[in-house]
Amino acid sequence: MSSNNVILLLGSNINFPEKNIDIAIELINNRLGSIIARSSKLMTDPVEFDSKNIFCNIAVLIKTKFSPVQLLKNIKEIEHEMGREEDSFAKGGYEDRIIDIDIVEFGNIRFYSQKLMIPHLKHLYERDFSKELLTELNTNIEKK
Repeated sequence: MSSNNVILLLGSNINFPEKNIDIAIELINNRLGSIIARSSKLMTDPVEFDSKNIFCNIAVLIKTKFSPVQLLKNIKEIEHEMGREEDSFAKGGYEDRIIDIDIVEFGNIRFYSQKLMIPHLKHLYERDFSKELLTELNTNIEKK
């Protein structure tokens, strides 16, 4: 079975966001695939919705054996286990969240379905905080 390099972007803005990120990274490393590189954590204002809660965000590169659909299923299990009841897609909009894990890139795969779009174009091209994290992550990858 082959493995793929996958970039994930994580965010949390309630119930100790930095600790939530650390817990999610540990779960990802243990269940989804080994973490090869990561950006530093970045504190940001919410994007595309109003909240007084500041986000902690990070980008990570993992090596996984899961397919895109299997990876998404496992990500949703981690989010649910950490206390997230429904994702933004199900809610129809953004809100405060204990953890959010997005698949930004999955090797060179392009995958489009109702619940999953790879690559994640908003993170790659629209959101400044995402572009900053991804630039740092790519720099860290090049140093390895």
